[in-house]
Amino acid sequence: MIRRIVLVAALIIGAALAFLSYGWWGKGPTTEESGVIVAEGTTIGALGRQLAEDGQIGISPDLWRFNARLFGGGDPIQAGEFTIPPGMSAADILDTLQHGRPVQRFVTIPEGMPSVLVQERVQATDLLTGEAPLPPEGTVLPQTYSFQRGDTRAEVIARMQEAMSDTLEELWPTRTSRSVVDTPAEAVILASIVEKETAKPEERRMVAGVYSNRLRIGMKLDADPTVIYPITKGKPLGRRIRRSELDDVNDYNTYAMRGLPAGPIANPGRESIAAVLDPEETEALYFVADGTGGHIFANTLEEHNRNVAKWYAIRRERGEM
Repeated sequence: MIRRIVLVAALIIGAALAFLSYGWWGKGPTTEESGVIVAEGTTIGALGRQLAEDGQIGISPDLWRFNARLFGGGDPIQAGEFTIPPGMSAADILDTLQHGRPVQRFVTIPEGMPSVLVQERVQATDLLTGEAPLPPEGTVLPQTYSFQRGDTRAEVIARMQEAMSDTLEELWPTRTSRSVVDTPAEAVILASIVEKETAKPEERRMVAGVYSNRLRIGMKLDADPTVIYPITKGKPLGRRIRRSELDDVNDYNTYAMRGLPAGPIANPGRESIAAVLDPEETEALYFVADGTGGHIFANTLEEHNRNVAKWYAIRRERGEM
């Protein structure tokens, strides 16, 4: 009699284990790749209901919760977006959510991008939600940012602005005696001009040195990008600057005013900010394009005029004049 009871008990236990094994470790019901988004603070029980409703597990939410606690090892569930391959078992889904790498998506803001284009880029980024606000010029740090499906566009832009604030706080103590900016806000304004004037990283400190020299002696900056900014808000002008635009008196036209413009003309990158805080030690006051994407620098107006003549000759050869 005892043997029969033991045998029956063993059969029942075996059947229960087989049932658990099939439902937990057996092939899942999905036939194609799917995704699951786990919100911060989601419980095992709530996750089971979510997976069952989405057809990603073939067991009940209660059985999911029981097995997860029995076999899950107690490791926490990660928040984020995860990819679920076709037929993934409930056990493997739990392991993925505990130890897998969440899906990462990225949006890149290039150095020197104006805020109006930052707004457009974030607005056009799929899988974000809500409207993208227009950040004030110079408040976004250009770099690559990760985001998850369902993040709001406002949250992503806020992270970009926080990164700029953190960078300014980090770099400001590196300001040297050669720097002419008195506040972080002035550093961003001057850095935005440096960013728009040269595409070569190795020239940033030299361009910053030239503009620092001009500001120090009260000379006008004569920076073309500052003339363009009020016209396009930082977007490409698409044509040559007109004489009337060079003569126009406004808070940004550094051909018609001395000192820094009223605000940044773009969102400068970390290296341009660092350049205006520690500009090159130089006597140069002028620079002009050299035909290779860089610039040639000069200490005197006479030398600069010769360099300009060479640049015009290059442009005539190219049919640009």
